[in-house]
Amino acid sequence: MRRLRPALRPAAAFALLTALAIAPAGPSHASTARSPAVVVGKMTGPGSLSATDRAWQVRATDLGIMWDNGSGEILAAFGDTFDDGWAPPGANGGDWRSQVLLRSTDRDLADGMSFSSAATDTPGHAKELIPSRKVDNDEITVIPTAGVSVGGRQYLAYMSVRHWGPPGQWDTNYSGIAYSDDNGQNWTTAGGPRWDNPSGDNHFQMAAFVRRGGYVYMFGTPSGRNGSAYLARVPEGSVLVKSAYQYWTGSAWQSGPDTLAAPVVPAPVSELSVQFNAYTGRWLMTYLQGSDVVLRSAASPTGPWSGPAVVASFADFPGLYGGFMHPWSSGPDLYLALSEWTPYNVYLIKITLNPDATIANPNLIRDPSFERQTTGTVSSPWACRGNCGVDKATWAFTADRNGFVRYNRGWHDLHQAVTVAPNTTYTLTGWLRTSPNNDNGFFGVRDPGGLPFAEVNFRAVNSWTRFTVRFNSGNRTSVEVFAGIWTDNGDMWLQHDDFALVRS
Repeated sequence: MRRLRPALRPAAAFALLTALAIAPAGPSHASTARSPAVVVGKMTGPGSLSATDRAWQVRATDLGIMWDNGSGEILAAFGDTFDDGWAPPGANGGDWRSQVLLRSTDRDLADGMSFSSAATDTPGHAKELIPSRKVDNDEITVIPTAGVSVGGRQYLAYMSVRHWGPPGQWDTNYSGIAYSDDNGQNWTTAGGPRWDNPSGDNHFQMAAFVRRGGYVYMFGTPSGRNGSAYLARVPEGSVLVKSAYQYWTGSAWQSGPDTLAAPVVPAPVSELSVQFNAYTGRWLMTYLQGSDVVLRSAASPTGPWSGPAVVASFADFPGLYGGFMHPWSSGPDLYLALSEWTPYNVYLIKITLNPDATIANPNLIRDPSFERQTTGTVSSPWACRGNCGVDKATWAFTADRNGFVRYNRGWHDLHQAVTVAPNTTYTLTGWLRTSPNNDNGFFGVRDPGGLPFAEVNFRAVNSWTRFTVRFNSGNRTSVEVFAGIWTDNGDMWLQHDDFALVRS
């Protein structure tokens, strides 16, 4: 939910937005934790599975709040969205819509998440769902924060943002709940409940919804990224009746003002996503904590909640925020929508859960996205054969950096030694892109310093493409993952990003 840098418009507010952007935690607050998450695919923007830039003029956007509409679709609400003139980094350009909605019937998430339709105002153009004034210190935008379906009616929580302050801080006018009776095409805000925020400390300015046991549970946080998480519930037939909401006081449910609510998770909590997970039999919560997206679990929505476990860290995904769980995640696989600032788009990532809701089977690649590289020269844990380097530009698949090899003769690769368990099957994935004249590229695993034993051969790869190699480690305790090219066809290059090695 980092904001905003649109192109200049007649209204003076548009010229102010760059200075008013809210941002993920900066490098001084960056975590160095390993990220167990694997990048599965790009959900929005150029190069996404559904080419949302061409299909619905969603070229740059963020968030990706998902819920089951009760009729075989996932509805996904995104935040400030741009098309005309957008270029990385960040939120900028024309055709600014404060929020858009895409629909998906895709149940096979292993190869990414596709979308089949959108809420549109003209064919091929995703519409703004809830109008915003776009005037700073009045109402600069309206951001979706949660969604839920009850009885065929869709409910969308949103916040009216008055002003974007320093990174991680913003002021809201109020939060509210809108509803739609036509699968998200049109939304009504009149008559819905509102939580006004005159003093800036209301507990329910950003929300997460879970429908379970006849109630809709609403987890909330104040505006900004420095508050605790609170909890309310309402009978599922009374979502639009504010007096029907009860607040968890720390010992009981009680009707009355929302100030009755006691924290269920301590600060800092922001951009909450909560679901009941059938595989673990526990409630799961993901959110931005400082500079990381983390996971907690509990037997009950009221807690106690487990300690936080890092899902994705700033060190591997600089500019990350969000981390909204996909409702159709099944078995041990948990899929999430993760936003990143530089590409200002949303990516599908995956972690694996143990039955007790702890994280299992983490990505074994260190510095998988090359974001921990501090110069243009390749350094540990990556190593180079031939001519290699690190790009810090806007070419990466995710975030700010990618590795590369480039030359006009001979073999050149980037590689990393990884410890593995013997007699175990693994899956290696990586995102690659080449010059148009590439005619002999390889991606795979080999004995350290030795010969490949599992690899794929590729030719020209014009756009970022995910490659996969499955192998059994045999009697090995270490392997070397690599991607390289034989440069025998003039000046050739290969770019690398977002590698992962996990047990199959």
